[in-house]
Amino acid sequence: MKSVLKKRTVSKLLFALLNRISRLSWKNAFRLSDFLCWSIFHVGGYRKKVIFENLRNSFPEKTEEELECIAKNFYRHFTDLIVETIKFRTATPQCVCERIQGDISIMDHFYQNKTNIIYLMGHRGNWELANLFSSLTFTHECIVVYRPLQNPESDQWLRDLRTRFGAKLVSMENIFKELQKPRDKPYVVVLANDQSPNPKTAFWTQFLNQDTGVFRGVETIARRYNLTVLYADFSKVADKRGYYQVNICKITDKPREVPNNSILETQLRILQRDIENQPHNWLWSHRRWKHKRPEMLKPEQVLH
Repeated sequence: MKSVLKKRTVSKLLFALLNRISRLSWKNAFRLSDFLCWSIFHVGGYRKKVIFENLRNSFPEKTEEELECIAKNFYRHFTDLIVETIKFRTATPQCVCERIQGDISIMDHFYQNKTNIIYLMGHRGNWELANLFSSLTFTHECIVVYRPLQNPESDQWLRDLRTRFGAKLVSMENIFKELQKPRDKPYVVVLANDQSPNPKTAFWTQFLNQDTGVFRGVETIARRYNLTVLYADFSKVADKRGYYQVNICKITDKPREVPNNSILETQLRILQRDIENQPHNWLWSHRRWKHKRPEMLKPEQVLH
C-alpha cells in the first residue's frame, strides 16, 4: 500500500513539473533542452552505443568524424523533442500551426472528393506536433494510431496531449474495428510505421544498408478499406529551432491494384532518401534493428 501511494505521489509531482515546464517561454524551454542534452548524452552517455551502432551500419561510407557530427546534432534534436512535446501540452492552436510550414492542399482535394486516407510518417521531425497539426488543419476526421504505454499516468498524460484538438486515439489492436464504424465524413488514419515489429510476421527488405523488418499493418489497412496512401516527411527548418517543413506525397490511390508489399517498399525508399538528406533528424536511439531476419520465411515475406 505504501509503495502504491509513493508511486502515485511521485507521478503527481512529475506531471505537475511537466505542466509547469509547458508554460516556459520557448527561449527558456530550449535553454532547458541544452542542459538536458549536456546531462543526458555528454554526462550520462544515454544509448550512445546504440546510436553509433545504428549510424555506422546505416552509413558505412561515412568517416567517424562525420558520424560524430550527425550524433552531436541528433543529441540536441532529441532533447528538443522532449521539451517541444512538453510545450505542446498547453500550446495554443496558433502556436502549433506556426511551427509547421508547407503545402497541405492535397488534403483538401481528397476531402472534397470524399476520399479516405492513410497518412504515413516516420519518426522524423516532431511527430507529436505533426499529430496536433493534423487535428487542427485537416478537414477529415483524424484517427491517430498509437501504442498504449504500460504506465497508466504517463499514458493518460500523452492521451490528453494527443487529443487536445479533436483527434481520436485508437490502438493498432482496435483500428480494424474502428474503421468499420459508419461515419458522416471522410477520415484520415495517421500513423508512424518505422518501429521494430515481430520478426516472424514482418515484411523484410533492405533499409539503410541493413536487413529490416516492417509492420504489415499499413498495407493491410490500406487494401482492406481501399484507402489512398500518403506519406508525409517533416524536415527541420535550418537555423529556426523548433520549426519544421512538411512535404506530402502520394504513394498510391489504388492500394488493391499495386503489387503486394509495394506500399511498404515505396514508403521505406522515401523515408531512406529523407534520412540521408537530413540524417540527424531521425530516432537513432531506438533499437530499430534489434531483431534479425528469421532463417525460414514464407515466400511472400521475402522481397523479390
